[in-house]
Amino acid sequence: MKAVVYRHFGGPIDVEQVADPTPQPGEVVVQVLAVGLCRSDYHGWHGTDPDIACPHVGGHEFVGRVVAVGAGVTRWSEGDRIVAPFVCGCGTCEPCRLGQHQVCRRQQQPGFTRWGAFAEYTTVPFADVNAVAVPDGVTNSAAALVGCRVSTAYRGVIERGRLGAGEVLAVHGCGGVGLAAIAMGRAAGARVVAIDIAPEALALARALGADDLLDASTVTDVGQAVHDLTGGAHVSVDCLGHAATATNSIFSLRALGRHVQIGLFPSATTDFPISRVIRDELEVSGVHGLSASRFGEVFALIEAGKLDPAAMITRELQLADLIDALPAMGRFQQPGVSVVTTL
Repeated sequence: MKAVVYRHFGGPIDVEQVADPTPQPGEVVVQVLAVGLCRSDYHGWHGTDPDIACPHVGGHEFVGRVVAVGAGVTRWSEGDRIVAPFVCGCGTCEPCRLGQHQVCRRQQQPGFTRWGAFAEYTTVPFADVNAVAVPDGVTNSAAALVGCRVSTAYRGVIERGRLGAGEVLAVHGCGGVGLAAIAMGRAAGARVVAIDIAPEALALARALGADDLLDASTVTDVGQAVHDLTGGAHVSVDCLGHAATATNSIFSLRALGRHVQIGLFPSATTDFPISRVIRDELEVSGVHGLSASRFGEVFALIEAGKLDPAAMITRELQLADLIDALPAMGRFQQPGVSVVTTL
């Protein structure tokens, strides 16, 4: 099969012919129908993810059609169209038994701990636990985004943030997951403040339902600007992953507010305004994706017309385009979401 391979972190990326995968017990093999290009893929190529070993094939946000079924799999058959979360839980450890597969102690991550979907075929581990059928009315491109950005935003905004109708949501960073968070806020009936430094990203945020736009490059105090606009956010999410945006998120909150950290940091530790957290009794939550057991709730929003992942897509790619598009993510020049639709 064709796959996009890098053999060294930060090194050349090429389309190569590699062996087709075969399903191990509990796995299914899927023909990849569409796969998103996510900033996490860039972090992996850049060498900041300790779970990746080279040579490597990235790609964790995909939809596929089952072409082979491993021993022990009972829920899936050849021809089924499925997605899977980027964190695949084992189904038996304590977090999995609690329904929180995204923090499984034996988790597998296609595109990170194992080869992923920047290829013609890939595998889904623990398939009976993690694979989710795609409703007929959902397109391949939209379904692929549910695997990471859309479901992660649901986990962050709806589950961890507990955003309610009439509350204020501040979204720091309007890339793919930020745009999904804005869409979730709109679906929840909240007032949404979108914060970024790129006019193109803010324009997309407006199109996806943001009520207020804040260009962070034009103000000296982002947190105070959010307070001036809204009286302070009830929920604020850092979708970029940087000390500055995490700090701005904390200072955007009113007393008893909820900060949700979605964006990955480039380093393991960072400065953080813990004194404000204590003073205002703020909640701080991390997000590591969404359990497959609740993907149905996300698809229900799509089918009800309350959520349209396709509205985030600004570019469709061929597999070979990733040779340039993956490294280019570090320059933050492409607004919206890119999806590989020709493999």
